[in-house]
Amino acid sequence: MRKKRAERRLVTPDAKFQDVTVARFINNLMQDGKKSTARNILYDALEIVVEKTQQEPIEVLRRALQNASPAVEVRSRRVGGSTYQVPMEVRPDRRAALGIRWLIRFATERRDRSMHEKLAAELIAASNGEGGAVKKREDTHRMAESNKAFAHFRW
Repeated sequence: MRKKRAERRLVTPDAKFQDVTVARFINNLMQDGKKSTARNILYDALEIVVEKTQQEPIEVLRRALQNASPAVEVRSRRVGGSTYQVPMEVRPDRRAALGIRWLIRFATERRDRSMHEKLAAELIAASNGEGGAVKKREDTHRMAESNKAFAHFRW
């Protein structure tokens, strides 16, 4: 290996909740460097979550993230000219990143009016174990389960 590995940058907690997870969510939600817009979308979505569920918004967010984050995934591995889908455990930081990414993606695909309403609906659904992001996690787990025979190709 020629180059040294890039060192991980620490994400500073967000201003309102003093939470690193919320800050990471805002950073993933941001488009074209518009952080204040992303922040407003997430905070409005969390307010809608409070109105609809009467629960602590950070708890709902954490539960949604936990339900949407995969524990195992399949990765392609070339062995002797053929490619195998090898199931592997997901590192905790990647697990959170995938969960956040899927929540945002499936919120965007919803049929509500505004992004904060879509995001709120997806967060509530995911915290209840439903919704597109949770379905994606289930599919990923199912894929890993069906390719368990190739687990010995792990590297």
